[in-house]
Amino acid sequence: MDRADDEFEAFLLEFLSDYAVSIPELKTFRAVEPPVVIITSNRTRDVHDALKRRCLYHWVEHPDFEREVAIIRMRAPEAVPKLALQVAGAVEALRDMHLYKPPGVAESIDWTSALAALGRSEIDERSLDLTLGTVLKYQEDQARVRAGGIGDLVRAALLPRE
Repeated sequence: MDRADDEFEAFLLEFLSDYAVSIPELKTFRAVEPPVVIITSNRTRDVHDALKRRCLYHWVEHPDFEREVAIIRMRAPEAVPKLALQVAGAVEALRDMHLYKPPGVAESIDWTSALAALGRSEIDERSLDLTLGTVLKYQEDQARVRAGGIGDLVRAALLPRE
């Protein structure tokens, strides 16, 4: 929702208020039953208070380690299983670093695919540094990780899990 323009937000607010939408060139369309509307947001901008008052909230957390590995393996089958485990471990460490934009599952998949395309079967400092932009989209986040030490992130990726 936060990526939609203000006009769409106003349109949705009208719909939720009256269960109807007016299209001046045509007519007003009314819902027979009150609708259930599911809205998603990445919090890139704040939505209007009137719209928030009409919503129930549910936050979707990042998947646990095992689930993320399974997702990566399914969506990046070109990567060896060991690489999927290491990327999930590195991403887990990145999410604990209080970054401006912590990586989501899509970034985990992209990162794994990038590493696999480079012919990597495991994470090392050089490949991690070269591909950091696939997982961290803000320069400040990349600088924070590099300042904290790429080696520390590699070590976190290599920790045994399960």
